[in-house]
Amino acid sequence: MSIHPVRIFLIAAVMAVCIPLVFPCETVAPAASNLPDFTNLVDKVGPAVVNIRTATHAQQQSPIGLPPGLDEDDMSEFFRRFFGLPLPQQPSKPNLPHGGGGESKDADPPDAEQSSGVGSGFILSADGYVMTNAHVVDDADTIYVTLTDKREFKAKLIGVDERTDVALVKINAASLPVVTISNSKKVRVGEWVVAIGSPFGLDNTVTAGIVSAKGRDTGDYLPFIQTDVAVNPGNSGGPLINMQGQVIGINSQIYSRTGGFMGISFAIPIDEAMRVADQLKINGRVVRGRIAVAISKVTKDVSDSLGLAKAQGALVSSVEVNGPADQAGVQPGDIILKFNGCNVDTATDLPRMVGETRPGTRVILTIWRKGKTKDFAVVVLEIKPDMTAKTQTSFPAQPGKLVLNELSLTISDLPPEQLKAIHVKGGVQINVVHGGPAARAGLQPGDIILRIGNTDVLNTKQFEMLTQHQHLDPQKNIALLVRRGDNTQFVLVKPRAALTKKQ
Repeated sequence: MSIHPVRIFLIAAVMAVCIPLVFPCETVAPAASNLPDFTNLVDKVGPAVVNIRTATHAQQQSPIGLPPGLDEDDMSEFFRRFFGLPLPQQPSKPNLPHGGGGESKDADPPDAEQSSGVGSGFILSADGYVMTNAHVVDDADTIYVTLTDKREFKAKLIGVDERTDVALVKINAASLPVVTISNSKKVRVGEWVVAIGSPFGLDNTVTAGIVSAKGRDTGDYLPFIQTDVAVNPGNSGGPLINMQGQVIGINSQIYSRTGGFMGISFAIPIDEAMRVADQLKINGRVVRGRIAVAISKVTKDVSDSLGLAKAQGALVSSVEVNGPADQAGVQPGDIILKFNGCNVDTATDLPRMVGETRPGTRVILTIWRKGKTKDFAVVVLEIKPDMTAKTQTSFPAQPGKLVLNELSLTISDLPPEQLKAIHVKGGVQINVVHGGPAARAGLQPGDIILRIGNTDVLNTKQFEMLTQHQHLDPQKNIALLVRRGDNTQFVLVKPRAALTKKQ
């Protein structure tokens, strides 16, 4: 029996297997060549990225034992940044009395320095201005800046701004390498970005990823850039760089359940940071404007109930008495649509717009009230640190009557002294919530109903009329403007008729 056919079959089979192995390799190779090359970018920007470590005067305590391979520098930033706590301490060894062996060798002298944190920064100007995060340098007695050429300088703190987490320090040097600043508004979701910093004290560590999202609202004044770039303790204050080698942000925060990197990191847009740095350089602090209102989000259900074309603007939940907005006529329940001609798309846009306005400036607020837009002229004042709203005087509930309506509420009229105290012309106070739609909506005894839809509530008699069955549209939510304490918000309630129809 001939074996040639078998050999031919085997050869053919081998060739058949080998042939498809060749062509995919040739098609994949061009894709690999299109991957980004970060080497030139790092060569360009790396020398302008610095390591920042901070120190405090020695205390009469020494740190607890740490796991092998980790020291205090590595862990201090971890505890300070992600737990809001200093590195845990244990009682120091007591000093021995004279004649009993002298002072303990482990005790630090009173003026000794202890390392308190580690972070990153980048050089803005050749004469030594360095930008970093406020949380990197806060509470530091001494700030050390180390360059890539291993030169180390004691830095002078120019100023910090805790609201934006930006700090500016200065070292005594000249002809330093500097970064190039980009326009963070041109950042596009999906573009490649690079972070350079000192995670766990490892200088000039480079990590890369893409922009995951823009405008993440995690702070009053910060529309963060979200990325998937690996950022860890010690990266804080380092630059986020685009493929042109330009700084588009400052690496500041991570989302983590463990304290380590989990794929989501946040950077402060460089445009916001530079505005802060410019003020810190001139004044040592940041001056911001205020119009003295508290605001909340406008939801789609609220906008539909009030006749707004779309969910936009900032809902005024409270107005400071005799503040700029109050003097201009702004009221709780108003929705601010524009600030000096600029659209307020979301509630978090307004604090940034107001904060960036120079105190003393007269601006125009375009407001949606009762189905119409109105303009109000407001003079912006300087924001006061640690300002808290005044708590209104509480009043006992007045004897109420059961209002037989679709909301099942026991309500009462407000006495004149209460109307005057909370600066309203009318309204009714909830005494009892008898389950039903009101309870499902979260209404509580003590709440004050100021408006139903676009109609002001004056008293219990009018409220009863407005909430009778024939006045309610069973296909729509009722938007109640409710005041609770010092805050005012719209609460959506489904009339009982609407609920019955769906069953």
